[in-house]
Amino acid sequence: MGRVIRAQLRSLDYGERNGYLKDPGRGAPLARVDFRHPIRYKKQKELFVAAEGMYTGQFLYCGKKATLVVGNVLPLRSIPEGAVVCNVELHVGDRGAPARASGDYSIVIAHNHDNDTTRWRKNREAHFLRQVTHAYHKYRVKRNCWPIVRGLAMNPVEHPHGGGNRQHIGHASTVRPYVINQQVRKLVSLPREERVISEVKLPHQQPSLNRLDL
Repeated sequence: MGRVIRAQLRSLDYGERNGYLKDPGRGAPLARVDFRHPIRYKKQKELFVAAEGMYTGQFLYCGKKATLVVGNVLPLRSIPEGAVVCNVELHVGDRGAPARASGDYSIVIAHNHDNDTTRWRKNREAHFLRQVTHAYHKYRVKRNCWPIVRGLAMNPVEHPHGGGNRQHIGHASTVRPYVINQQVRKLVSLPREERVISEVKLPHQQPSLNRLDL
């Protein structure tokens, strides 16, 4: 199972939002928007990353003349300082790259009209998520779509437990309880006192006589 389609911004136009779409490959919901075709008499369906506050039947406007309303798409230079935005374009025409995750947003800090640049920053959650990229595949949305393979079923170049004429790890699966950093300890051997099995005497069984008792 993968993503249905990329959720991108659209060229300057207006349309009406008809509903939500759940994509198994992402966490944020998608909004399906109908636009009028600029040349032919038909409608075009586009998928947007739904912003918080959008509703079914809402009219969305795209362009520099659009008003500052939740869901509208405006150029970054037309948005005032302090506004909360999402799905920002780093380059003109890339149709949105940062601030696309569920609950993520960016804040416009300042505009420099001399060289046509805009300063904006991401929220704290976005900076924190960059520290968790080491376990990216373990905690992403599609983690349940991938199988978990045992080390015994792998090749010897892929895992220390792989290879062999039969599925065995090649050494004892348990480790001593007082040894540190010997291996990943899933099974810890029991102390010697607990491993000793005591004899169970039945009531009708007579105790055996040794030579010392005679």
